[in-house]
Amino acid sequence: MAETRRLTVRHVTTYSYDVPVHYALQQLRLTPKDSKGQTVLEWTTSVTGGARQVEFDDQFQNRTQLVKVDNAATSVEILNEGVVEVDDLAGVTGPHRGYAPLWLFQQPTEQTKPGATIRSLVSEMQKLRKDMDDVALMHAVSSEVSKAVAYQIGVTDSTTSAEQSMASGQGVCQDHAHIMIAAARALGFPARYVSGYLLMDDRVDQDATHAWCEIHVSGLGWVGFDVSNGISPDSRYITLATGRDYRDAAPILGIRQGAGQEALEVALQVQQ
Repeated sequence: MAETRRLTVRHVTTYSYDVPVHYALQQLRLTPKDSKGQTVLEWTTSVTGGARQVEFDDQFQNRTQLVKVDNAATSVEILNEGVVEVDDLAGVTGPHRGYAPLWLFQQPTEQTKPGATIRSLVSEMQKLRKDMDDVALMHAVSSEVSKAVAYQIGVTDSTTSAEQSMASGQGVCQDHAHIMIAAARALGFPARYVSGYLLMDDRVDQDATHAWCEIHVSGLGWVGFDVSNGISPDSRYITLATGRDYRDAAPILGIRQGAGQEALEVALQVQQ
């Protein structure tokens, strides 16, 4: 019988501004939904220093909220907390659903467009293809990406492309996901980006959400691959949002008008 975990999350995101804000809008994808292997038992989102304007499901069926920061605010705090029950399905989340057609996940985006280094990886993977099934091939791709790109914080950011990270040989989970998505699409597979939470084995307190990818495999549907940890997601993973790349599934995206700088602080706890 597959293992089931009940995970509790407390996630606080604080933006501080050195001058009062004239206008700022935050787009949140911070609400997990019931899906295969994932049941949301409790979940709340509260905002201090801003007000939720609208809530809807986007084209990828991500629960999305728009928050307007209060006029002249010097900070805004977004608190998400709840309890989610997760089954270990060895990463297999099943058939494709939603408004976006499957072929959309085969199209490259600016962040997942393959360049010379990714095309070289794909060429090597093509040689292995006749000797293994699709899932084994994707595990091989994940392993090669992990070997080629060392996990290193602070050398990339949310705008770094898959090719840039692959060429530099450094990156974080977002970069690993983008590179594998780019390679899988070049091999003919639909692939999507996943943002969410991960229960860590060695700590409760974290300073960022997690990211991985899912590849659509004939006969199985979507299958998850966490390149950074070298496994398929299990009962330690909570899915927040999916999309073609980071921008489609980012937990928070914002726009701001006016002078001054902003500082971001994240306090995240995931516990069993």
